[in-house]
Amino acid sequence: MTRLARLLRRDERGAAIVEFALVLVPLLLFLFGGLDLGYQAYLRSVVQGALNDVSRTGSLEGPQLNCTGATVEEQIQCAIKARSNVVARNATYTITTKNFYDFSTVGRSEKLVTDYNGNGQYDTGDCFVDLNGNGAFDTSAGRSGVGGADDVVFYTVKLSMPRLFPIHKFINTTSNYEINATAAVRNQPYSTQQVPPTICV
Repeated sequence: MTRLARLLRRDERGAAIVEFALVLVPLLLFLFGGLDLGYQAYLRSVVQGALNDVSRTGSLEGPQLNCTGATVEEQIQCAIKARSNVVARNATYTITTKNFYDFSTVGRSEKLVTDYNGNGQYDTGDCFVDLNGNGAFDTSAGRSGVGGADDVVFYTVKLSMPRLFPIHKFINTTSNYEINATAAVRNQPYSTQQVPPTICV
């Protein structure tokens, strides 16, 4: 029995398999994690590129997007999805389109013209430029849709799709890719831009 124990202690056959098994899991995590990050970067690039291309085409009067839809907004959404779906499988999209009078009003409130009490914010009776034409002061000056000539259109695309590899089971991350893309494009001056009124309410 002691002779057998000595033989087994000296026997190194199979040691490489044990060492390889210890290294295999971290190696696979590193490999699949790198592939996952690379695919995510590629997906983000494709979605942003599709948005940039479609938004430039959408800035024309009567854009030809080769996509179905009753309105220009629907055609733009269809075109963004069609170009992104080349690499995005089983993806869900949230696409918003808002238009603004100029670049300085993107993401900002409507402009105060008179501030009677000098507090830097709108109070009843102050005058402001009604950029979205609804007759009330708004903290967001944007209107839905692509707007008209010379308006600035701000696009936001949010894409969600399952990961290629189940990395989320091994590291602290989500089970889906969450891709965000934005673009701001001024429409072509194919007509005279509507000048918003100044009102005091």
